[in-house]
Amino acid sequence: MGRVDNSRIHTTRLRNAQFVSFISESGSLMPFSTDRYDARLRRRKMMKAFLATGVAAGAAWIVIESAHALTMF
Repeated sequence: MGRVDNSRIHTTRLRNAQFVSFISESGSLMPFSTDRYDARLRRRKMMKAFLATGVAAGAAWIVIESAHALTMF
């Protein structure tokens, strides 16, 4: 078979590149689901919309009540 040259395989203190390659090719690890991230972004966008609607409704209430109070005088 001959001698195997492993100089191209990068090995660090923490992990062996050949092992990581084997694990990634085996399909045993599920890829990170971006659905949670997208759901969090949708919730944040919805909360901003509710907050803006609440502020607008509050401002409209103040204007209406002020106009009502001015008509009484």
